[in-house]
Order: sequence, then C-alpha cells, then structure tokens
Amino acid sequence: QVQLVESGGGLVQAGGSLRLSCAASGRTFSSYAMGWFRQAPGKERELVSAISWSGGSTYYADSVKGRFTISRDNAKNTVYLQMNSLKPEDTAVYYCAATRPVVAGGIGSSDEYDYWGQGTQVTVSS
Repeated sequence: QVQLVESGGGLVQAGGSLRLSCAASGRTFSSYAMGWFRQAPGKERELVSAISWSGGSTYYADSVKGRFTISRDNAKNTVYLQMNSLKPEDTAVYYCAATRPVVAGGIGSSDEYDYWGQGTQVTVSS
C-alpha cells in the first residue's frame, strides 16, 4: 500500500504559479504510476496529469497543456505538479493518486487509480 500527502496549494492571482507536491510512503513508490486529479465545486473529478513509474510517459488534459508540468523524484518518493499561467478555472481541490497500471509502464486510466491523498485547495483569483 501507499499513503499520499499533498502540499503546496493556496491562493494565487491569475497568471501566477504554484507547485504542488505529493509525498508518498512505502518502499514501492517507484512501481506506481502517479496522477493529479482535480475537482471543482459542482463538477466531476478529472484527471489533470499523470506520469509513469519511470517518468518516461506523461499525460496532460487539454485544458492544462503547455501550462502544467508533472515530474517525480523516486529517490524522494515525491511527485510534483508545477502549475504556471494559472487561470480562475483552475480553481479546485487537487488530489494526488497512485496506481499500478494494468499496462505495465503506462500511466493507467482514470478509474485505475486506487490510492488517494486528502487533497489540497488551489484558488486562482481573477
């Protein structure tokens, strides 16, 4: 099993930046694909970005391409989401999640993620 703790959320003006971190416990972190999801009030949770265990494969939702960057440091059991050029529509609770994907080495589908952090609030003011 793996336990996940997010940090780095906060209030930022439109156009600003934040970096989210997700610290994972467990000795097998490097075997998990990691994802960042977000859920805004009244909306469904969506997969924002994901990264394979090696970092060799990444995914970005169209809404964040070119603005967000996911990365991981397996030595530190941590995954990051660098968010630049933030927009008010990026306001949401951001969740870190982990999975051992069915397709080895991949990033998994949204419904494969089965370990979750508690979430961190990101608020972007206009």
